[in-house]
Amino acid sequence: MSNRLKNMIVPVLAVILGMLVGTIIMIVTGYDAGAAFYALWDGAFGDIYYTGETIRQATPYILAGLAVAFAFKTGLFNIGVEGQLIVGWLAAVWVGVAFDLPKIIHLPLAVLAGAAAGAFWAFIPGILKARFRVHEVIVTIMLNYVALHVSNYFVRSVLSEKSDRTPNIPETASLRSSLLEGLTDYSRLHWGIVIALICVFLMWFILEKTTRGFELRAVGLNQHASDYAGMNVKSNIVLSMVISGAFAGLAGTMEGLGTFGYSAVKSGFTGVGFDGIAVALLGGNGPIGIVLAALLFGALKVGALNMPLEAGVPNELVDIIIALIVFFVAASYMIRIFIDRISKKGAK
Repeated sequence: MSNRLKNMIVPVLAVILGMLVGTIIMIVTGYDAGAAFYALWDGAFGDIYYTGETIRQATPYILAGLAVAFAFKTGLFNIGVEGQLIVGWLAAVWVGVAFDLPKIIHLPLAVLAGAAAGAFWAFIPGILKARFRVHEVIVTIMLNYVALHVSNYFVRSVLSEKSDRTPNIPETASLRSSLLEGLTDYSRLHWGIVIALICVFLMWFILEKTTRGFELRAVGLNQHASDYAGMNVKSNIVLSMVISGAFAGLAGTMEGLGTFGYSAVKSGFTGVGFDGIAVALLGGNGPIGIVLAALLFGALKVGALNMPLEAGVPNELVDIIIALIVFFVAASYMIRIFIDRISKKGAK
């Protein structure tokens, strides 16, 4: 069996095993697993409204997954996607509420501000890694907390008058669409999904079709060999983190300009940035895989809200299933051994 086929089978098996173990947990704890999964499906795709909400939920997951995957493809571990998302959200909303401009200028400016803020936040660990060899995992984790508390300070003290949320952004800075809302029975689906899919194409194009993308991947595979070949390893490390942070900032922009239309004080992390790690893992760090994994996570998150209503099953069980899926993806080495043994038996 080819490695490419294995890479496709492993995440599918991880999902199946996660669902299977989740089913066992539901049965053992006295819940009707069949009714739970039916309610989950019905809550994610049973109505055009729920389908719109599922796609809307998947939008920031796609961008967060791209942020993690882009860094990973270039040999870096960006664990700070959550923080970059938060500052991107804040910057986009700030531009939204601070300026009075025509929509053709205001909306692109707000979107670019979110991407730029995320890129800047990722530039910090990038430059520290390139210049001083400070490990990016440590710095990005610490910057998540800095982003959370700095964002809360700006919301309370700069963007509002001692309130826990900013004013709503004007229509000129909004990604909301009456067309998409009308097509999905007034769900919160917005134009952000188009931006996310454009970014999917951009990641593929940059890494696979450009000289700079080849350099980024080469540096990720072997920095010493890349340096010997004449590539600027330090600038490529910084560039990789900046592009990764821009994707993360756009994920926050989708929430600020699309789903919510404001920025509020956060009592804790949104979780989208951390879920992006799982999305990238499940998607095999590939653009198409990330889209499919994000849709799965979006469906699980949205469909889970229907489980207590229709099946009397607590929606926390979905979080357990997601955790199990991630566990099996992380344990893909064992799944690959199992596949190899099956393949060998079939060849005899």
